[in-house]
Amino acid sequence: MKRRIATGIDIGTYQVKVVVVEELSDKQGGRQVRVIGTGLAESKGLRHGYIVNKEEVAASILDAKHQAETIARVPIHAGFLAVGGISLDESRATGFAIISRADQEITALDLEKAGKAAREAAAPGFLNRDVLHSIPVEYRIDGTKVLGNPLGMKGVRLEVDYLFVTCLSQHKEALVTAVEDANIEIIDEMASPLAGSYVLLEGDQKMKGCVLANIGAETVSIVVYDEGIPVSVKVFPMGSGHITDDIALGLRISIEEAERVKLGRLSGTMYPRKKIDDYIGNRLQTLFALIDKHLKSLGRRGPLPAGIIISGGGAGVGSISDIAKGSLKLPARLAELRISADTKIRDATWAVAYGLAIWGLTGDTTVPEKNLFTSFGKFFKQFLP
Repeated sequence: MKRRIATGIDIGTYQVKVVVVEELSDKQGGRQVRVIGTGLAESKGLRHGYIVNKEEVAASILDAKHQAETIARVPIHAGFLAVGGISLDESRATGFAIISRADQEITALDLEKAGKAAREAAAPGFLNRDVLHSIPVEYRIDGTKVLGNPLGMKGVRLEVDYLFVTCLSQHKEALVTAVEDANIEIIDEMASPLAGSYVLLEGDQKMKGCVLANIGAETVSIVVYDEGIPVSVKVFPMGSGHITDDIALGLRISIEEAERVKLGRLSGTMYPRKKIDDYIGNRLQTLFALIDKHLKSLGRRGPLPAGIIISGGGAGVGSISDIAKGSLKLPARLAELRISADTKIRDATWAVAYGLAIWGLTGDTTVPEKNLFTSFGKFFKQFLP
């Protein structure tokens, strides 16, 4: 039997991560997912997620690829790519359709017409941009909100509110070209925040309402869930590297030394702890103020009971959870990637690449509860264009 293997590729500003997973069958006829290889390389040639030197980026990808191939003992010819950076954005539009059948039953054709109308309404904002995901956020029949899929229900007029997740076409094309230069064919792309949420958030958190914030080196990306649906995907041009810059300027030390101070790894030299905490705290408060402003702009009708879940390389800086609680007035905690202890993945910073690999492997299938992916495939398929 042919092995079922998938590869996820996450190209960050500081690191390139590659994760290879395999689907295995157990004696009871069930299925399990196992990580069989990982690769990690320093990113070169990137700025805020943009490629400024394609050759350097391709070399970094090739390095991570070779590591993953060596550990997995399989060649990597194709993979699933995360698209992030500050070019990632969102737009919203509403489309409607008059029910076509005489008995007023809503069909797939009506849903398609409403979706097409929403896309046409949003089209002026797609100049120089590619649509990564078209997500139906809310359905209404004759002005009344519908919980779930309206297919088969009856009415006269169907309305659908759509969230379109987009990125600059030039940015995506450059990423794809760099990966292809490393001899990897791209099967599909997914927005980085959604890929991370695939494995870091539980179904109950998504239903109650939460925000997942990934704090990278130069950007912070968020995805907001409500009633199980992603209602917003946003990237802010601020990251943990800005904290390093603040410390370097405030203490008049090198960037390298400031990074070690930020992470508490500097020995032999003493700096005022209160000053360091102030630099970290002030920058984090500014960051969470951006998120808070965005959440308020969404015009949501209530709070997010499941709070904010914080991931990424900058998630372990200072008293970040406490600062998030105070700034957003929400429960806050660090993200946990629940995975077996014998895996090659070490922490939640691998969530994007891991989530991509799982998505690519499971497709629209269902994976057992113990692997945390029950119904994710079918659920996520509806968000893909």
